Amino acid sequence: MSNVSSLFQPFTLGNLELSNRVVMAPMTRSMSPGNVPGDEVVEYYRRRAAGGVGLIITEGTCVGHKAASGYPDVPLIAGEDALAGWKKVVDAVHAEGGKIAPQLWHVGAIRRPGVEPGGDAPGYGPSGMAVPNKVTGHAMTKADIDEVVAAFAQAARDAKAIGFDAVEIHGAHGYLLDQFFWEGTNQRDDEYGGDLAQRSRFAIEIIAAIREAVGPDFPVILRWSQWKQQDYTARLVDTPEALEGFLKPLVDAGVDIFHCSTRRFWEPEFEGSDLNLAGWTRKLTGKPCITVGSVGLNAEFLPEPGSGSADFQAAEPASLDNLLQRLDRKEFDLVAVGRALIANPDWSNQVRDGQLSALKAYDKSCLASLV
Repeated sequence: MSNVSSLFQPFTLGNLELSNRVVMAPMTRSMSPGNVPGDEVVEYYRRRAAGGVGLIITEGTCVGHKAASGYPDVPLIAGEDALAGWKKVVDAVHAEGGKIAPQLWHVGAIRRPGVEPGGDAPGYGPSGMAVPNKVTGHAMTKADIDEVVAAFAQAARDAKAIGFDAVEIHGAHGYLLDQFFWEGTNQRDDEYGGDLAQRSRFAIEIIAAIREAVGPDFPVILRWSQWKQQDYTARLVDTPEALEGFLKPLVDAGVDIFHCSTRRFWEPEFEGSDLNLAGWTRKLTGKPCITVGSVGLNAEFLPEPGSGSADFQAAEPASLDNLLQRLDRKEFDLVAVGRALIANPDWSNQVRDGQLSALKAYDKSCLASLV
């Protein structure tokens, strides 16, 4: 049995006090009819808080822009009904002693007309491209950019007002912010295009607007990734020096915590070091970092045929021991768990209590309902 004590040490950042280092990763569930989180969603998150998760990051919640949503039954974080639904979630999580942050989301050019809300609105992107060299949507004007920045700021303001403990900005996986970061989908010739520093301008404006909206003491998390759902091999940076140049302006704009999304937490980011993406991000910025990527599974991210064990019997390097050793070395501060928490609402408490053999295997059938 591994010594899991480091995973269950408290974490404090300003006013954010977590009971442990376990984070529930954001996972789209598409079970909010009318884009409003209902009682099943309340209970879903409450159970994870009761099960010992220190910080819950919700599924992606779409900001109040006509083209923000790209999938059916995804909750909004805009409008009176949706905010009232999220208030119930927040209160239920707090009653169990947990903390919770919404993930603020705009899907960008991935959207297809017809998804509600938004009706016939096309996908919006820096160059109207969801994939490189194929224009399928609307290339954003400066007015569009200002409108989306304002929508993110309003979502963060509303999240704070209804009691959330932090906010996470979705800047990963080939969605809108990442479409600006990624040269493949950002072919603009204005101040929002060009080199990576210029392509980061849109995200920097969003971060700065959110910081102004929520004040200096409210934690702002940024989730980012090298890989894109459109291209698992895509990279924004290839060296630590380039990574530092990318991250520093994001810190200056107001990021408190980086959520570094990788497909496999154990993979090194650059040659010559065992540090993963979170490890390098923490080393270069000094900011707290969340690692994520197939934690608690012995099959890799998005395995075929869609299932993987949650029993930690994987050999090195994917093992619990490897994860804990990295946490002990302070390569990162927090550990996000995804699919294993869908299969096991009490995952955190079970791991804490040494009940690894009782963990249920994740299977794609787990996605059929909110349990």
